[in-house]
Amino acid sequence: MKRYFVFMFALVGITLMSCGAKAGSENSSTTSSTTTSNNDNRTQVKLETSLGDIVIELYNETPQHRDNFVKLVNEGYYDGVLFHRVIKDFMIQTGDGNSKTASATAQLGDGDPGYTIPAEFVYPRYFHKRGAVAAARTGDQVNPERASSGSQFYIVTGKVYSSDQMEQMRARLENAAKDNIVRQLVNENRDQVRSMRQANDQAGLQALQQQILNQMEVEYAKNPVRFTDEQMNAYTTVGGTPHLDGQYTVFGEVLQGMDVVDKIQNVATGRNDRPTTDVRIVKASILK
Repeated sequence: MKRYFVFMFALVGITLMSCGAKAGSENSSTTSSTTTSNNDNRTQVKLETSLGDIVIELYNETPQHRDNFVKLVNEGYYDGVLFHRVIKDFMIQTGDGNSKTASATAQLGDGDPGYTIPAEFVYPRYFHKRGAVAAARTGDQVNPERASSGSQFYIVTGKVYSSDQMEQMRARLENAAKDNIVRQLVNENRDQVRSMRQANDQAGLQALQQQILNQMEVEYAKNPVRFTDEQMNAYTTVGGTPHLDGQYTVFGEVLQGMDVVDKIQNVATGRNDRPTTDVRIVKASILK
């Protein structure tokens, strides 16, 4: 059974939540300085929800996600689906086709059209600022290519971070990236490691360990973790979820209705972060 989750990155969350950063400015307009003035050819979609309307814009630089989203809207796939997973100061998730007629006790998060979409990372241009629209997916262990769910997506609410908090996060993400490289290198050398252990070759193991660490530094230097000036400005003013960057495909953003998104993120939730009172997309339609 597959579950489409968006992970909260608990280590960073525990460290940073105690710092008490204030929420960003609240309004129903776009959350980005890159608005429609220079992007008049982008597709816009209206989501009429049970708590109000949300208008999102789809990026042309993620064409497979854009075209699939338009197809599903035109087929009526999103009409009636629930926001089945809501986490305050993080994100609101929807798009599970099974949720349309789900009972109050049903476990949701598995529904999809039966296919995935290849990842389309346009990073760091598009990132997890407040109001970003991104695709949910299954975890790396079963989905190393980070392909997106065919239908499930989330809207980022997030929180505002200080510059110091952003540096703490960057350092933790750097360590996580290096750990991941080391795991891959160890896996590639597992037969050699096994042979050395069986032979009790401690000198060989130490030499191989140093070789792997040196190689890790070379690989990491090719794509180091850093936040751009635009990211830093967004995350320290309007907020977002920076730890998700480069992990999930961001394919759009909210143009209007962040006040509605906030209404949804503030509803009471129960088991598996499902709202205790159903919140659904009543109808989705293409505006242009």
